[in-house]
Amino acid sequence: AVQDQLRGVQHIQATYRAFAAILEDGSVITWGGQRFGGDSSAVQDQLRGVKQIQATSSAFAAILQDGSVVTWGVAHWGGDSSAVQDQLRGVQQIQATHSAFAAILEDGSVVTWGAPRCGGDSSAVQDQLRGVRQIQATNMAFAALLEDGSVVSWGAPPCGGDSSAVQDQLKAV
Repeated sequence: AVQDQLRGVQHIQATYRAFAAILEDGSVITWGGQRFGGDSSAVQDQLRGVKQIQATSSAFAAILQDGSVVTWGVAHWGGDSSAVQDQLRGVQQIQATHSAFAAILEDGSVVTWGAPRCGGDSSAVQDQLRGVRQIQATNMAFAALLEDGSVVSWGAPPCGGDSSAVQDQLKAV
């Protein structure tokens, strides 16, 4: 039973219908809706030295000690990061919308994957995503705070993905 394995839990994260717990040895236990990330068996052997887990509504992304990332859950909502896997090196932080992930790398650049309309496609602003300090998310958009104090947003415009109307106020002073 899962309950017998849940000893020394350091952190818990949740999708819409599943949980993932990081244990003190850096391994991960999952339970709940299998399709929504509750079944991590396909990646279980990779889930070693996990330091952080983030979740969309239906997928998990784990940052490992070496800065690489392991994902599982609903593929098109962030559970499949294979298209960007070679870029996911030196990952410092991951943020999530309803169905996409954004990772800040150690060089301050950003890698995104998952549902394009929910922020999984950052190609329109990719050249602006340099020196990123922090990322926050609504359910369908991301906003990145840059080192110079300016902000770049992308994703669904009605959900904050278009900050053009307030860009003058968001510019660094």
